[in-house]
Amino acid sequence: TEVVEPVDYEEYVSNHAPGVEPGPLRQLMEFPPDDLELLLQERECTTLEPPLPEEDTTHTPHNSERQRERQRGLVKQTFELDEAAVVERQDDLEEAKRRSVSLDDTPRGSWASSIFDLKSSSPDALLPSVLEPTAADDMDRRNAEARLQGRHRDLLGLFSPPDEDEAVERCSLPEVPKEHCGQRIMVKCLSLKFEIEIEPIFGTLALYDVKEKKKISEDFHFDLNSDQMKGLLRPHTPHIAISTLARSAIFSVTYPSADIFLVIKLEKVLQQGDIGECSEPYMVMKESDSSKHKEKLEKLRQQAETSCSRLGRFRMPFAWTAIHLLNIVSSVGGLDRSDPDSDSGLGTWNERKKKGFERMSVGEDMCNFATFRPATLTVTNFFKQEGDRLSNEDLYKFLADMRRPSSVLRRLRPVTDAPHYCLSPELLHVKPYPDLRVRPTKEVLEFPARYVYTPHTSYRNLLYVYPQSLNFSSRQGSVRNIAVKVQFMAGEDHSLAMPVIFGKSSCAEFFREAYSPVIYHDKSPEFYEEVKMKIPANLTDNHHLLFTFYHISCQPKQNTPLETPVGYTWIPLMQHGRLRTGSFSLPVSVEKPPPSYSVQLPGMKWVDNHKQVFNVEVKAASSVHTQDPHLDKFFTLCYVLEEYSFPFRLKDVIITEANVEGELKASMAALRAALLDTCVRFLHQLLSKLIRLIVHPPVIAGQIVNLGRAAFEAMSLLVNQIHKNLEGNQDQHGRNNLLASYIYYCFHLPTTEPAMPPTGEEWTRQPLPIQYATLSRATARPSSLHLSRSKSISNSNPDLATSPTSPDEEVQRIIGSKVSSPSSTHGRLLHEELALQWVVSSSAVREAALQQAWFFFQLMTKSMAHHLFMSSRMEVPRRQRFPDRFVDDIAALVCAVGADIAGRYHKDVELVERLNSSLAFFLNDLLSLIDRGFVFNLIRSYYKQLHTAQNPSSLTALRMDFTRIVCSHEHYVTLNLPCSTLSPPASPSPSTSSTTSQDQGVASMFELSVPFRQQHFLSGLLLTELSLILEPDGEGVFFLHKKAISAVHSLMCSHDADPRYTDPQVRAHVAQLYLPLIPIIMDTLPQLHDFTGDPALPGFRAWRSRVTVDNGTINQSVAMAIAGSPNMPFPPCLCCSLLQAGRQCSSLSAECSRTLLVCFLWVLKNADADLLESWVSDLSVLQINRLLDLLQLSVSCFEYKGKKALERINSLTFKKSQDMKARLEEAILGTIGARQEMVRRCRGTKRSPYGNENVRWRKNVTHWKQNTDRVDKTKAEVEQESVVDGNLATEASLVVLDTLEIVVKTVLVSELKESVLGGVLRVLLHSMAGSQSALFLQHCFTTQRALVFKFPEMLFEEDTELCADLCLRLLRHCSSSVGSVRSQASASLYLLMRQNFEIGNNFARVKMQVTMSLSSLVGTSQNFNEEHLRRSLKTILTYAEEDLELRDSPFPEQVQDLVFNLHMILTDTVKMKEHQQDPEMLIDLMYRIAKGYQNSPDLRLTWLQNMAGKHSERGNHAEAAHCLVHSAALVAEYLNMLEDCRYLPIGCVTFQHISSNVLEESAVSDDILSPEEEGICAGKYFSELGLVGLLEQASMYEAINEVYKILLPIHEANRDFKKLATVHGKLQDFILSDHKSNRMFGTYFRVGFYGSRFGDLDEQEFVYKEPSITKLAEISHRLEEFYAERFGDDVVEIIKDSNHVDKNKLDPNKAYLQITYVEPFFDTYELKERITYFDKNYNLRAFMYCTPFTLDGRAHGDLHEQYKRKSILTTSHAFPYIKTRINVISKEEIILVPMEVAIEDMQKKTQELAFATHQEPADAKMLQMVLQGSVGTTVNQGPLEVAQVFLSEIPDDPKLYRHHNKLRLCFKDFTKRCEDALRKNKTLIGQDQKEYHREMERNYNKLKESLGPLINRKIPQLYRTLPATGPQPATLTHR
Repeated sequence: TEVVEPVDYEEYVSNHAPGVEPGPLRQLMEFPPDDLELLLQERECTTLEPPLPEEDTTHTPHNSERQRERQRGLVKQTFELDEAAVVERQDDLEEAKRRSVSLDDTPRGSWASSIFDLKSSSPDALLPSVLEPTAADDMDRRNAEARLQGRHRDLLGLFSPPDEDEAVERCSLPEVPKEHCGQRIMVKCLSLKFEIEIEPIFGTLALYDVKEKKKISEDFHFDLNSDQMKGLLRPHTPHIAISTLARSAIFSVTYPSADIFLVIKLEKVLQQGDIGECSEPYMVMKESDSSKHKEKLEKLRQQAETSCSRLGRFRMPFAWTAIHLLNIVSSVGGLDRSDPDSDSGLGTWNERKKKGFERMSVGEDMCNFATFRPATLTVTNFFKQEGDRLSNEDLYKFLADMRRPSSVLRRLRPVTDAPHYCLSPELLHVKPYPDLRVRPTKEVLEFPARYVYTPHTSYRNLLYVYPQSLNFSSRQGSVRNIAVKVQFMAGEDHSLAMPVIFGKSSCAEFFREAYSPVIYHDKSPEFYEEVKMKIPANLTDNHHLLFTFYHISCQPKQNTPLETPVGYTWIPLMQHGRLRTGSFSLPVSVEKPPPSYSVQLPGMKWVDNHKQVFNVEVKAASSVHTQDPHLDKFFTLCYVLEEYSFPFRLKDVIITEANVEGELKASMAALRAALLDTCVRFLHQLLSKLIRLIVHPPVIAGQIVNLGRAAFEAMSLLVNQIHKNLEGNQDQHGRNNLLASYIYYCFHLPTTEPAMPPTGEEWTRQPLPIQYATLSRATARPSSLHLSRSKSISNSNPDLATSPTSPDEEVQRIIGSKVSSPSSTHGRLLHEELALQWVVSSSAVREAALQQAWFFFQLMTKSMAHHLFMSSRMEVPRRQRFPDRFVDDIAALVCAVGADIAGRYHKDVELVERLNSSLAFFLNDLLSLIDRGFVFNLIRSYYKQLHTAQNPSSLTALRMDFTRIVCSHEHYVTLNLPCSTLSPPASPSPSTSSTTSQDQGVASMFELSVPFRQQHFLSGLLLTELSLILEPDGEGVFFLHKKAISAVHSLMCSHDADPRYTDPQVRAHVAQLYLPLIPIIMDTLPQLHDFTGDPALPGFRAWRSRVTVDNGTINQSVAMAIAGSPNMPFPPCLCCSLLQAGRQCSSLSAECSRTLLVCFLWVLKNADADLLESWVSDLSVLQINRLLDLLQLSVSCFEYKGKKALERINSLTFKKSQDMKARLEEAILGTIGARQEMVRRCRGTKRSPYGNENVRWRKNVTHWKQNTDRVDKTKAEVEQESVVDGNLATEASLVVLDTLEIVVKTVLVSELKESVLGGVLRVLLHSMAGSQSALFLQHCFTTQRALVFKFPEMLFEEDTELCADLCLRLLRHCSSSVGSVRSQASASLYLLMRQNFEIGNNFARVKMQVTMSLSSLVGTSQNFNEEHLRRSLKTILTYAEEDLELRDSPFPEQVQDLVFNLHMILTDTVKMKEHQQDPEMLIDLMYRIAKGYQNSPDLRLTWLQNMAGKHSERGNHAEAAHCLVHSAALVAEYLNMLEDCRYLPIGCVTFQHISSNVLEESAVSDDILSPEEEGICAGKYFSELGLVGLLEQASMYEAINEVYKILLPIHEANRDFKKLATVHGKLQDFILSDHKSNRMFGTYFRVGFYGSRFGDLDEQEFVYKEPSITKLAEISHRLEEFYAERFGDDVVEIIKDSNHVDKNKLDPNKAYLQITYVEPFFDTYELKERITYFDKNYNLRAFMYCTPFTLDGRAHGDLHEQYKRKSILTTSHAFPYIKTRINVISKEEIILVPMEVAIEDMQKKTQELAFATHQEPADAKMLQMVLQGSVGTTVNQGPLEVAQVFLSEIPDDPKLYRHHNKLRLCFKDFTKRCEDALRKNKTLIGQDQKEYHREMERNYNKLKESLGPLINRKIPQLYRTLPATGPQPATLTHR
């Protein structure tokens, strides 16, 4: 764990000149010369004209998107899995066509016809040269070449991209600074029509926020008048600018809320009369009834024309309305928004109010305007304006009342893409603007409701003037119709009014004056006018606003002018150098002011004694004026210093050389008091000024004044404040975007001394020239290295007052300034100053700087790079680039930060995390700038600081993040010296060293040895961390697994995607950095997730669970696996490795394991093969076996899952569930601050600092969770995903195959490793078992053939199991739907037989194994296709016929026999396929096939296993268990014949206590047994285990005892005491376990089949066993539906009764089913033995059902005619059996006469009473129910009626005497029981039931009285008279 001393990098590089020719390998040696270069990024301007430089960002696509790019153009691999799915669908169609259910009596067709089928089928293509003899070496060479064809270059390009959450090194590019913009809404005005059209009408739109009581946009003026109407005003507007013709506007809303209204105000040309009079025509007249009003309209038009020509310049308020934005956004679903009750036209607001409208209540939630669809609304009601209610206050009141939908046609739609033809608020053309003659759309400036923190990046200097009210009530003279004229004056002469006022609609663009609308006859009007002006950048004290008030005479009178001035007032705009804004109350002068009116002269006459009678508000939207006193003061002082213009008056202070330093420091300190919003808006200028003060300390009176410390302090406080208050605006590393983009785009080192700016105050300049100049890495950097982090340096000089004409000039200027060395005069270097100030700073400042360390680190690196570039030091050796003093400062700084991290990680989690990543990024950057060996030593010292004794996981996590960030360096590979050989520095040159040391060299390349870690320093660090984290006994490190693994994975991904490393030779060198990963992963094998046992993936084996099975009951999937296949591969090597692992097994999640394995395969794929070979040859057998296990796991892990699985699974959901757990867990373990979690959420980043798996959730090793919140993928996406998945599976398997070949090579060289071969073959077989692509299988089979060719004895002499498994795999592929796979598999199978024959002149072993395999394959495989297998069998026959070498031997004939036999088995199974849907039929058929194999025990065993599998699938555990009992009995029977062991069972007799059915397994004859059968013994152990497991599942605990009676002697004999202990423990559990009757065993039904449609089922009766609690309706529905599907709906009928079926009465074309519920039937003697509930449900052979009938054929009649038929059925075997339906073999019937029926009923009633009385605990309700039924008076056919019917008379028939007597005694018993029950009830009831009880007692007594005489009448014939001693019986009875 100790970090080694790294190599001195610079020394090493200079001493080891690269010995390679220039080329891809050479690149690995050294950084490229153009590692840093200056780039100038054009500042993009969004408008066609320049003053608005805005920026459009393009982002580099995410890793996952790039991954997708790389995955284009993959070849689709052929998988049987996908082929089969297609075939299946077609099969289903055919299946529907052939619905036949007949079964021949024998399961086999005739031999001859079967052979004919085979001979007439056609074979697959034969493989060339399979039969030619070839030398092993040639074969290997050919195979290896073939494997290299068409391989996919980058393995990781196929794997899912690294988790974005973990990518700590990912650093998003900050956004290019640009102007703020909220959610944009476009409003188009389509038309404005009133009922009458008499004059032009003008509109204004603006947004208002009622809650904030604020106008949130400027006004947009529009004009929808017809040309005719516009014509009326032509004289007043000779020139119309196109910009004033806009009819659509784009509004921006930053803070959408439910309180925003779009207010529309309408004005018309001023005319005589107040608003009410002028708007009256609109309210009463309609065009439609024009005949009435024709003259009136004409008159109105005349008036309008007159006023237009005379008063066309003036407007008057007319009407208004408002639209509640939220209603449109929320209800835009297609409501037609026109009010049913609104009259079109005008009403006063109050009138409208009376109509009564519902208030709409809208929640306070934030609403989002970005999602609604465009809507067109018609506003049908306008409210007329009221002269006394025009102010904004009144408007807000109205709006608050108006929160309701209202609907002039206006279209709203959210703006997403940039619309064409837009004008900015300054009327500049916004790009794209293809044609300047098109009617524009205007962007409306927003006045955000709350602060918007965005720095200014473009020039804006607008002023808005809002006249509010005027009070002329005390002004004498004719002042009634008042208009206010507003002008912007540059001086006091009236000719100096500037044309800066924006025009409204259909007029010129700019005016020198603006008029407010006139309110008729109002002396104190209110105004709502907004006057917008574009003010000059350079304001002086002469600029002011001038207001002139006019009286307008509306009626033309003789010698009365149109307008008479009646007052003047003004506002100077500058004061103490600051712009004046805000609300003003002004006095108004009566006379025209004299020429010098800014100095108020005495003697001027004022309205109302100089009272303030005019209110006006002035607002500025300016990027020039800060409008903040603190900022203004700081900027002014900087300006004074730069201009050196002393003395300078600042408000009441005179700034001189003496006090400027103090004032400046004070103003810096005071910056923290400035409003944050303003600081942010002027952020770029502020920071640039502070930096300038650090770099160029001012010289005052010849003295350098050192302001560095104060500036550093001010900067750190400012940066901190921005961070604290704007937490939402941060990236995942906690960097504020505003600051990051400042460093990235705007910061530059101030070049030489500042040039003198032109006159005028400095900060009125236009900020920011038109480009950003950035220094950045060479453009050749591969985009795939997640290095979108900026290493760039910008040079946008905000202090350049003139904007350079071209980018080249700016570069020239920057480059030109290289010449004057920056440290000339008294300039300092920013990075040196920063480092120094930071190291020496005081505690508070130091803490502030630490909080935002990233900012200062980035400033330093950018400054260093800029400095290197500008001082042409890029060519200087790295050690001489920077002075030692600075290097020492950096070392001290890094050391201090490291100490902070180590000391505070448990207190300030969030800070430390930020600090840690900032430090890592800093060191990463330094690797590009300074001595790399020095940086390595810094890294080493950091590691030492963070390695504490306890090494808590949070420190490890920090180190891991740190390492990952440092390793993300663009030249990571080069930094690791990949081409250096690992010779210990002291050793002589390699040529002289002995070969042994070279071997040792190879070994040390594969381990984290000291030389490896020294040479490959970074890679060594990373792998050492990984190996420490993966150590199994590490405490609580689960969440680190993902972190560490993901780091390695993402590095490898970047290599794969990197164009520099495409060359295979280069790749091998890169892979060399990761060789120790192979042994690391081999050590973690026991902790990896077991993909082979994964339930989500089909066809895998739980090979691991078998090892760990003793720790409790066996799990179901294991039991299944055991039941499913007798010849299972069981890797012996696994046992050892897994048992060592013990409890730690599987501690990595599926996701981590998968990633780790893909990294493992990456190294194997890219590493040098010879190197791997020499390493493998040194491994021990145990280690090689471990390597093989790992390869086997890899095959399972990347197995192709098929399209269907992909459609089901969504990896997203899997990740989500994992993530949430990790998040929860962090909170529980407290590894992350709650506050930080909140911050993260706000930022919307989901990076969790620790991985996704941890202590608590180790249980969930499921691979993918199916979650409800699936994000559905499109078909094409799924298709692409499956192509990628298929390619990944193929590539992974091929890498495994390559590695296996390497292992085999090493075995060939040394003879010792024979034991390894079995393992190799096992991995091969395992890879064949999964679903693989045809491409891979082709190579896999060639490798398998070569292996068998080289080592035949391995299969045929040692292990049968391998041979069995190989046969099974080959056969499975012989039935593949893919032709090429079948060809390969048939060739392999044929060669296998041939080789077996060559060894011993017969191929008995292969013969037997193939036959067994076929049976097992056919029985278990769902989508098995006999047609394909038939072709393969034919191919094998063809090979045998064409094999010249063996033509004369008995071999061809033997092959033919075998093939024919296989074909027979096949034909059997075709039948099975037909019955796939009918489970009972299917099992019957399997049962018959198994019976057919009675004389070949192996095959019978196979089929019994298949049946067990089928049963388990359907949940019939008892039946599955019995299949296993039969298997065990069969094995026992044969073992008993083979060897005479006392402890083994004596054959199947021993098993008969478990089930009487077992005896059918007894051996048929001795002669069929050959000693070949040794394979059976293996089955014994599994049967025991699987058997016990399945019996437990079937909850037949009682039978288990019997099973153990058989097993115990075996364990005793084997001295297996551990097993014995387990067995006895389990027995104890079972015996103590609950034997109550709440277990469910099964329900039985009799099913009879009638009708020729059923084939051989016709007239058969079966007893079906169904799951417990199956209702009769359920089974009849199931069978009816099933057969209806077979034969058609109208064919199947259910016979509803249980009477005899008369075949002759049935329709021959129909199929009839008769289904009856039956109960198990026991004779009286049986009941004595069958005591427990289990006994009554086990070994059942007899069943009974009852049918009521009367003699005349009805089912039910009166009591005296009610008969009953009891039918007792006997089955051929006892339930449970290996089938769920068993034939009925005999049936007997008992008929009960009515009296017997009555006896049964009474006995039942009496039993019920007894039960209810003695029930524990007592159940009063139950008791009362039974009692009520027994003694209640009204009970129909109740006890009394029964007695009256049967006991009132003595029967005539003597046969009935005994029945009569029995019934009498039953009644006696019954009354006795009633009495007991009443007594019991009395004890149970409460007060409330007393009366009820008495009633019952009364009823009982009545009943007893009525029954008395009936009960006591005996039949004398039954009693002999007794001798006359003692009293007479007669007298007894009548007492």
